[in-house]
Amino acid sequence: MQICIHRGAKEIGGSCVEVISAGKRLIVDLGLPLDAENNDKKYLPQISGWNGKDDSLLAIMISHPHLDHFGLLAHISPQIPVIMGKDARRILTQASLFLPGLWPIPANGLNLSSGIPIEVGPFNITPFLIDHSGYDAYSLLIEAEGKRLFYSGDFRAHGRKASLTERLIANPPGNIDVLLLEGTSLGRLANNETFPSETDIEQQLVDVFKSAKGLTLVHTSSQKIDRVVSIFRACRKTGKTLVIDLYTAVILEATGNKNIPQSDWPDIALYIPQTQRVQILNNKWFDLLKSHSRNRIFIEKLQEISSQSVLLFRPLHRHDLEKANLLKDAVYVYSQWEGYWDLDSYAYLRDWLVTNGIPKVSIHTSGHASPVDLKRFAEAFQPAKIVPIHTFMPERYQDIYTNVESHPDGDYWEV
Repeated sequence: MQICIHRGAKEIGGSCVEVISAGKRLIVDLGLPLDAENNDKKYLPQISGWNGKDDSLLAIMISHPHLDHFGLLAHISPQIPVIMGKDARRILTQASLFLPGLWPIPANGLNLSSGIPIEVGPFNITPFLIDHSGYDAYSLLIEAEGKRLFYSGDFRAHGRKASLTERLIANPPGNIDVLLLEGTSLGRLANNETFPSETDIEQQLVDVFKSAKGLTLVHTSSQKIDRVVSIFRACRKTGKTLVIDLYTAVILEATGNKNIPQSDWPDIALYIPQTQRVQILNNKWFDLLKSHSRNRIFIEKLQEISSQSVLLFRPLHRHDLEKANLLKDAVYVYSQWEGYWDLDSYAYLRDWLVTNGIPKVSIHTSGHASPVDLKRFAEAFQPAKIVPIHTFMPERYQDIYTNVESHPDGDYWEV
């Protein structure tokens, strides 16, 4: 079995790994780089078969539904099967209705189910559902020619599904020849540090919600399901109503999990901002809107209940909030990777907050394992060798592990 990391050996995001056996190939993840200016095909790795006419390319496997792992699907032939979790596939398909530009809709392919092996040509693949900020995320055991490769994917052990990671650490597959191990946190935390848990985030949100005198705006991705659950739980603890838009309602429904907050729950309200109303009208999404309208409110009601409400904020809400004078005593909670803010991706939003005198509070935790948990993971697996991936600091692996073998992007090597 041969492996090539096409992107990710010294980089976070844009992950892409090629695995070869008996002349057949699998691609594991096909992500858009985090520093990409736009979703352009120029970022596609130089791999043959993107046109769907190379029979040696059997499929593309997507570990989880984050753009830095699936975004470049927008530029390949739909004839190439895409293997991923069925809930993740449904989320991406539903999100495509709302999101502009080259939002990829995965091609048909096998669905992953935790612990259930699948065969793809000479490859036997066993997925393991794992704790991550992306919903329906998997680590992958790939076997061929008597060799065993374990791809950690992105994972953590401090989220709402931490038990999944702990279960894998307690009972890992044995005889692993290569562990492709993510190292996002290396260089961000000291080796003995850990990230706040999703429960810690919930308590921080409770503290902010309790003290808020006006409308609370929480800016996070609607696809960050763990965080939406934390926000909802904090709302319940403080007697607040969580206000969502139609996009969020559709994403929550697409999880297929009735234990996750839904638009028809009594302590959730649906508010449709004007920009989205136009979108609904232009696309004739009237049945879609009707299916989520049980708890719909209009701007007058939002004005009435603003101090008792938390809005799952998206930048498209700005004009509505200004026009309705809903910004007095408002608080803005930024609950995403701080890098987006530091890189000025939200410069326009920073100016808007300053103009309207709205304070910014940052409440967030990483979607990735701390160095402590990375070490526990590696020690549990006891692989013959560990290969760094999804990290800016491959040299830091030597500080934690003894059996490290680094490979640069584009290097084909034998397991």
